[in-house]
Amino acid sequence: MIQLINKQFDPDNCEVLHETRFADEDFREDWRIYGGDWWTEDGWLNGKNMANAPGVIMSKRSFPGNVLIEFEGRTVLPSTHDIDMMWNASWDEQTGQRGAAYVAGIEGWWEGKVGIEKSPGYTLNAATPLFDFDPGRTYRIQAGSIDGHCFVCVDGKLLLELTDHEPIDAQIHTGVGFEAYASFIQIRNLTVRRLSWEPILRSYPDEFR
Repeated sequence: MIQLINKQFDPDNCEVLHETRFADEDFREDWRIYGGDWWTEDGWLNGKNMANAPGVIMSKRSFPGNVLIEFEGRTVLPSTHDIDMMWNASWDEQTGQRGAAYVAGIEGWWEGKVGIEKSPGYTLNAATPLFDFDPGRTYRIQAGSIDGHCFVCVDGKLLLELTDHEPIDAQIHTGVGFEAYASFIQIRNLTVRRLSWEPILRSYPDEFR
């Protein structure tokens, strides 16, 4: 069970919308590359991008509504940073850049932070340096949002949440994807789920009289 502020959900009870093991035969059918080098090998989606800029890959499939993305991710040594993901995402063909999206990252923001930001304006963001990241280690990562209430979990532990009071329209911006930012990363065993949740009422127990 993952508990957010005033909300909780069980990922295992959320409907599976899509699963992929990144087999070579279906890779190009389901994904569109917008930057960096991306390929599959031994069940891993590999993303390598030398530039200090987003190297983006995005799903061709649409996943409208509140979604949860789950996957295993790691950096490929000597790369030490930026396992980045996105949901409620779109690509702006006119500007050649990412459009609306929630973007989360592990060991990013140039200072080794776990963070969440909102594209394309990037004026809504939150980050923390308190996660002890181990380059090359494989992590189980979960990220998503409930009507703009965004979160990132690693190995079953909630690391960060952020409430967007002007949520992205998740019926229009429906992609999920990944980003390598001056990094070499690997992703495998991706599952996209529809987030079903329940409200919780909080109160403190009596601690003193």
